[in-house]
Amino acid sequence: MLAILAILAVLVGCGEGSPAPPTAGGDSVQLGLETVAEGLSSPVYLTAPPGDPRLFIVEQPGRIRIVKDGRLLDRPFLDITAKVRSGGEQGLLSVAFDPNYAQTGFFYVDYTDRNGDTRVERYRVSADPDIADPASATPILFQDQPFANHNGGLLVFGPDGMLYVGLGDGGSGGDPQGNGQNLGTLLGKILRIDPSRGEPYAIPPDNPFVARAGARPEIWAYGLRNPWRFSFDRTTGLLYIADVGQDRYEEVNAERVDAAGLNYGWNRMEGMHCYGASTCDRSGLTLPVLEYEHSDGCSITGGYVYRGKAIPEIAGEYFFSDYCGGWLHSFRLQGRTAAPRQWPVGKLGSVTSFGEDAVGELYVLTQGGTVFRIVSK
Repeated sequence: MLAILAILAVLVGCGEGSPAPPTAGGDSVQLGLETVAEGLSSPVYLTAPPGDPRLFIVEQPGRIRIVKDGRLLDRPFLDITAKVRSGGEQGLLSVAFDPNYAQTGFFYVDYTDRNGDTRVERYRVSADPDIADPASATPILFQDQPFANHNGGLLVFGPDGMLYVGLGDGGSGGDPQGNGQNLGTLLGKILRIDPSRGEPYAIPPDNPFVARAGARPEIWAYGLRNPWRFSFDRTTGLLYIADVGQDRYEEVNAERVDAAGLNYGWNRMEGMHCYGASTCDRSGLTLPVLEYEHSDGCSITGGYVYRGKAIPEIAGEYFFSDYCGGWLHSFRLQGRTAAPRQWPVGKLGSVTSFGEDAVGELYVLTQGGTVFRIVSK
């Protein structure tokens, strides 16, 4: 774990300071963490099909595990370790279930292959609902990766039924290839595709760059360095994007789900600041609603707006963490104002991801192999 932390510290410029709590947690509710599963191998994502009480946990080496009736099943739902290059920021990075999974049995995975390139594939569940059919793999999307870091890697079905795909800028430092601002590449973008139509997918006709010469029509948003977890608020439909910064700032963006073609600024800007220059052209850029400096962490881990039923006092709060900071923060967006608060739940360790189950309860995943559920005390 320490070796991986050292690698990430170099890649994102991890600061030396410990997290400084912005605001204490509220008086109306106290939060705690309940262990759901442990002993996992580098868990990096958790989700569930619509209406399904099981939890599906992605292990970075290439497996998807199931928690069923409170127990971690021994046999993986899917094991593609033979196809995956894992380590550092590479590996099996997410799974997304078809909105009609109960009928289709389809789900999608994002991973880095043995050459280090990004692949999105579709699979189907077998006759056993706890086991996928590994022979059902269907290629959906491929992206060459010039460097080993900044793969993005998240797949999420939006409220519109489209599949959103996050890709980082291709890696190294400072976006040396200029991918973030280049509409001719998928790198440094969030894509929006329709995998239920076309071969291997269809381009939604209302994507913002469908008619622009030289632009990739899959692009929904651009100017991103490494979107390490984005999510849709189940109630408002706002799209929250946590984007990992370079040397100084981490950021959270929050915009309407139907706001197409937004430019989030990288590598012209890092957070709310010009990158590599004292001044820069900010015209046409969408600035984050929140940033924090590397004295508070090193690499943001984005989460979700809480919309579960178990803790109504925190409904509408967006939860996030930091890989180095290991704290639990949240904020409630008021217009474009986000005042974060820190929850006194103790040091979590290296937080790799958040997860959301079928009923909107939230989970925290750590590099050490533990999955926690956020609960009230």
